[in-house]
Amino acid sequence: MNRFPFLSLRQYLIVLRVSVAIVFLAHAIVRIALEGSIAQFSLFMQNKGFPFPTAVVWMITVFEIAGGIALALGYWVRLLSAGFIILLTVGIIIIHLSLGWFVGEHGDGGCEYSFILIVALLVIAADDKKPR
Repeated sequence: MNRFPFLSLRQYLIVLRVSVAIVFLAHAIVRIALEGSIAQFSLFMQNKGFPFPTAVVWMITVFEIAGGIALALGYWVRLLSAGFIILLTVGIIIIHLSLGWFVGEHGDGGCEYSFILIVALLVIAADDKKPR
């Protein structure tokens, strides 16, 4: 018996997968659209000791766009989820952890947002059904 109203559990998992994909797509598109954002992120990565920081930023951006589209469409879900989890974990380590837990209201850029995205990606990856 379906205890969820309106949609099946499978459909809710698809909504979650597409929603998370949109978050990554939006993040990358805004990075490209805002003048100076790529340069600012590259400088941050350079200050953290990353070699070829601009190339690293563009690789992250391309992964978020291409991976976000593929994830939304249901392709390579487990592999992309793992890639996004790695990206988020590195982001927590080099950026968010030092800023605490809360992102807003009680904090300024903490890791709670990345944490819940990781949990959502684990749920998405656990759904081994092909898209319908």
